[in-house]
Amino acid sequence: LHYPLRRQRQMCIRDRLQGVQYCESPNYSDRPDDTQPWLLVIHNISLPPGEYGGHWILDLFSNCLNPCEHPYFREIADLKVSAHALIRRDGAIVQFVPFDKKAWHAGLSSYAGISACNDFSIGIELEGCDSDPFTDAQYLALVELTRCLFSHYPTLSAEHIAGHSEIAPGRKTDPGPCFDWDRYKGAVK
Repeated sequence: LHYPLRRQRQMCIRDRLQGVQYCESPNYSDRPDDTQPWLLVIHNISLPPGEYGGHWILDLFSNCLNPCEHPYFREIADLKVSAHALIRRDGAIVQFVPFDKKAWHAGLSSYAGISACNDFSIGIELEGCDSDPFTDAQYLALVELTRCLFSHYPTLSAEHIAGHSEIAPGRKTDPGPCFDWDRYKGAVK
């Protein structure tokens, strides 16, 4: 399938997207000297688990998740994590970290024999969970965002896209079995 860019969004710029919500996370740092991102990592997230909508993902990535709002939040409220961007169920994109910075999304990880994937990757979260299919709007936005990133970072390519489960096997399962890799990769090649 071919996914045309949605011209009305005009999102493509180098490190910070235009036309999307920006919610700056404090959970990032500089990349190592002379390191450009060359890996794209796809994740899923829902807070509370299996529930969509709300402000809790933004709160988690902003270090202001209230542990009293849900029992699960007591387990994760002190985490210092982020992603470069989140794609909501309706395809809306929220950016948290400029793409030239290192978002704290991958944790203990390795790709192609190289550890510390945060150093050389861009992390994209899809609002979802392992057991639910992702929406058409999410695939459209993910393809658009991926093409945008490819156009501004020649070090990124379709050959170096991985799921969190691939870079942290045994520890992570996302984006999960419901993510349609063929649909996505076929659209960005």
